[in-house]
Amino acid sequence: MKTSIAKFKNKEALIGIVGLGYVGLPLMLRYNAIGFRVLGIDIDASKVSRLNAGESYIEHIAEEKIKHALASGFEATTEFSRAAECDALILCVPTPLNKYREPDMSFVINTTDALKVFMRAGQVISLESTTYPGTTQEELLPRVQESGLVVGEDIFLVYSPEREDPGNPDFETRTIPKIIGGDTTACLEVGVALYEQAIDKVVSVSSTKAAEMTKLLENIHRAVNIGLVNEMKIVADRMGIDIFEVVDAAATKPFGFTPYYPGPGLGGHCIPIDPFYLTWKAREYGLHTRFIELSGEVNQAMPEYVLGKLMDGLNDSGKALKGSKILVLGIAYKKNVDDMRESPSVEIMELIEAKGGVVAYADPHVPVFPKMREHHFDLSSEDLSPNSIASFDAVVLATDHDKFDYNLIKQYAKLIIDSRGKYRVPAKHIIKA
Repeated sequence: MKTSIAKFKNKEALIGIVGLGYVGLPLMLRYNAIGFRVLGIDIDASKVSRLNAGESYIEHIAEEKIKHALASGFEATTEFSRAAECDALILCVPTPLNKYREPDMSFVINTTDALKVFMRAGQVISLESTTYPGTTQEELLPRVQESGLVVGEDIFLVYSPEREDPGNPDFETRTIPKIIGGDTTACLEVGVALYEQAIDKVVSVSSTKAAEMTKLLENIHRAVNIGLVNEMKIVADRMGIDIFEVVDAAATKPFGFTPYYPGPGLGGHCIPIDPFYLTWKAREYGLHTRFIELSGEVNQAMPEYVLGKLMDGLNDSGKALKGSKILVLGIAYKKNVDDMRESPSVEIMELIEAKGGVVAYADPHVPVFPKMREHHFDLSSEDLSPNSIASFDAVVLATDHDKFDYNLIKQYAKLIIDSRGKYRVPAKHIIKA
């Protein structure tokens, strides 16, 4: 244990990052920037090739940073056997839901199975993927110990949930406090030594389960409050009240209120998914998580609500959705990023198409619609000009990127369905959704 801790404190350790996506890549850059050697491991050969060529596949990560990392010792590989070289293995792999909205642990399990034969004494294994309480103990612990290594003595196991907010200029990997729980006290000590080099503040909790539950609480808190404000939006709309005005006004209270704003649904790799990890695990204990499931129902219904507002607006103009040309503005899940995971914009596009509408999109961060596990459109982003905007029967504002020219859109669009509250001044051709 002391040898492992000394390696991290002296920056002599080789850090292995397994999974080089929106979480793993920033973490790699952080360790590289402070003088650690870093090895990136990923099953995606195209990602590995691009990184080794000095390219970035994430918009907010500049290629100059990748090139600098390569020049100072970073390397990416698809060879899991090289995990044996690493003093730390940090797992940053996806934890999606399957079609039954149950946890899909295949990425975590398959990655651990691929790594376990190369694990050795002195290593620390850290899982960062969001998951249900008990995953580290139930899934990782027995696999790590299969070869005879004893966790807490020979090898060290921790859970430290990722806390990334892509596109947010106010926070970076270094400045976001890091929660960490260890399988044993010794595991925690080694894990803290690993992370305290790279993160300004490390917060220890009593167990891996507590750390896993902490991550879920953070995201469930957000999901439930967004579900609440989305429901309030529907009530306010029926009463002729602008919910965005109400939230702004309530936010002036200096205590006891946190503003959450409604939208077209939940997106991203955490908020729409993580609550269901706890609802699934709670069933094992005979519990029914009513608040969480109700907020999930409300949030999942938002794309249909936006579709209804679109159909109402077209009807008022004497048009049917079938055959109408609809432009969806913004298909990333949040503003100013290129991340498409779980984006409600894509569901809105599918709903429009299913009703016979002719759908197109504009997104300055997503020039070509990417290949996705469950969705695909053979489309490229539309250029926004007076003529192109005017050629559509309606525009649905789904993601409010700063790069959009909202005055131009307002001037030339025949009908705007605003799901983000971007247009606060009422206009006849603008419908809040």
